[in-house]
Amino acid sequence: MQDLGIEIRAITGEIELDRFNSLPYSLNGELLDDLRAGRRRPSWMWIARRGDEVVARVAWWGNPGSTQPSLLDIFDLADPGRSSDLEVARNLLEAALEHVIGGRTPPPQYLRYVQPAWRERDRGRVETEARVAIARDLGARVFAERLRLEWRPDAGAPCMSTRLTFRQPRDDHEVLDLMTAVVAGTLDAHTRLDLQTMTAAEAAREHFFGELDQQVSPRTNWQIALNLDGDVVGFVTPGHNHYHPVIGYLAVLPEHRGRGYIRDILAEGTAILANQGVDHIRAATDLDNTPMAMAFRRNGWHEFERSINMTWSK
Repeated sequence: MQDLGIEIRAITGEIELDRFNSLPYSLNGELLDDLRAGRRRPSWMWIARRGDEVVARVAWWGNPGSTQPSLLDIFDLADPGRSSDLEVARNLLEAALEHVIGGRTPPPQYLRYVQPAWRERDRGRVETEARVAIARDLGARVFAERLRLEWRPDAGAPCMSTRLTFRQPRDDHEVLDLMTAVVAGTLDAHTRLDLQTMTAAEAAREHFFGELDQQVSPRTNWQIALNLDGDVVGFVTPGHNHYHPVIGYLAVLPEHRGRGYIRDILAEGTAILANQGVDHIRAATDLDNTPMAMAFRRNGWHEFERSINMTWSK
């Protein structure tokens, strides 16, 4: 596709990865492994070139074996302050959406990692606002800003709970039932978005099989929390995804909220992975989810990044 000297196309394969990575981003180091593992495909990775310069690029991610991508997570332009680059980036995203996603409605969500203080950094603000504006022009909207959090051993061991005990789930059905129950009153923007088109049980199944079931770690890490009366109050699913040790899901049942149990349950999940010798653990929560963010900070976690999450309405 030619437009005033601009070439817009998918990359041909690994041979073009250096060209694709000529625009910097924190995910660049993962792309080769992703391609080889089937989490990305050349046909999901597009560039816009002016001569030898990559002016903009876009890429989607999906679970191995999936025929459709599940997340748009790379969208970069060389110079967001140059109006001609903004137009090229818009044309690239529009063309790639048409070829990669086609008539699928809505397209996968767009996620972008940014620095914690991105609004206070001139370049970071300009870059982020440019990407958001282009995506919005093509029908997307921002629905959440999320804290990306990390624990490292130098933070010290978390204080273990003296009021909760823990056991492994009996089976996946118990976890699914709990995931369905915790939807009530949730502050999580992704879950609230899911509930606009799904039942609580459907949303739980999508999260379970789309994320938790993809962990490359044993289910024995997962823990159910019980109070001193033996009642289940919540659960946590520490594990490993394709990239990092993570706290995959963390929740308290609605009838037990307001007692600070989330901090105790997170401490247990953190300790399980810490005792396995990991050098870091990652997790995320919405910027607006104050109780969850506070629980992380009180357990020695720190914010290292944020993400801007956008969804399409058409």
